[in-house]
Amino acid sequence: MSDGTAEEQHVADCNLRLTGVLLVGGASERFGSPKALARFRGETLAEHGRQLLEETCDEVLVVGKAADGLPFPVLDDGAGSRAPVYGLIAGLRAARHDVVVALPVDVPLVTAAVLRALGQAGAVPSARIPLPGAYPRSLLPVLERRARDGELSLRGVNARTLDVPEELLADADTPERLAELAER
Repeated sequence: MSDGTAEEQHVADCNLRLTGVLLVGGASERFGSPKALARFRGETLAEHGRQLLEETCDEVLVVGKAADGLPFPVLDDGAGSRAPVYGLIAGLRAARHDVVVALPVDVPLVTAAVLRALGQAGAVPSARIPLPGAYPRSLLPVLERRARDGELSLRGVNARTLDVPEELLADADTPERLAELAER
């Protein structure tokens, strides 16, 4: 059985439907206030991230802690503690599509093109930087087992990687770092 021509494969890849999951459930301990509400270039980080995912994906979910009182609908991840793995699990469970592109709210320099490329490749930037990244639904049992076992890191869950310029993956862990990233 043939996999088709390279052109047919490219057309199939372009038609891949993606669910975007904006992860807003972090503790923001170093930041001092909810990162999702912090301003970046005239909009909140949550608005910015949601916009990027809307440009990239066919469906967008905002996942975190509903009790955080954010001014937009949030799918509660249902976990008692805070870690991206819980948001990713909740997003994969709720997603209409088989591939989820997960974007932490505090990575404002990533582009829609990078998110789309990660989604199309079903990949993460590297073994040491698992977010933002694409996670197929087939990894849900692995994620659930790891969370159940207390292994909350996403490192090594998705072995597929795609080269992404590291400067686009900079995260804003403090208000000072966010201000620095906004200047770029």
